[in-house]
Amino acid sequence: MSPRGIAIPDLRERLFTAAERVMSRDGTLTSRAITEEAGCAKGVLHTHFAGLDAFVAELILDRFARMATHAGDLPARVGTGTPVENLDALARAVLALDSAVVAFSLTRPGAAQSVRDAWQSGAPGFGTVQRSIDGYLRAEQERGRVSEGADTESIALALVGTWHHLLMTGAGGPDPLETVARIIRALVPAP
Repeated sequence: MSPRGIAIPDLRERLFTAAERVMSRDGTLTSRAITEEAGCAKGVLHTHFAGLDAFVAELILDRFARMATHAGDLPARVGTGTPVENLDALARAVLALDSAVVAFSLTRPGAAQSVRDAWQSGAPGFGTVQRSIDGYLRAEQERGRVSEGADTESIALALVGTWHHLLMTGAGGPDPLETVARIIRALVPAP
């Protein structure tokens, strides 16, 4: 436990990581469980966030921003590896989001509304990822690494829709990455 009045380095990330561990272990979140897991004073979450809903919304937005950053790295992969391998790596980053935390956020009306509002205001979300995938596949098409006739926009939407489904429902069997890899191979035609 940090002494009172002493700044805690990387507090946001510490609380976010603690929340993911609590959710994984307990299946629900409370402010007290999060701060105990993070080794912080009980009130620290409410000192830095306007309550549990605001905290959960910020956690979701942070994790989606990370996911969008991974998707934004796709242009650097054009011409390297294979398109299937590169999309599989992105799928791993997307599915690293804790589906239980995402689902929990939907049970908190304030958190869900804050996330929707942020996305409508331009915060990175699935739309950002979809545009990145489409742009990446078009660039690979220009290099002859994806079939010329491939509908890259539809492929991007299908992949994002699949990831959305898996994150929101926790479906996908014991290894959702296998399911996603199969879908990527089916959707991304080689030249």
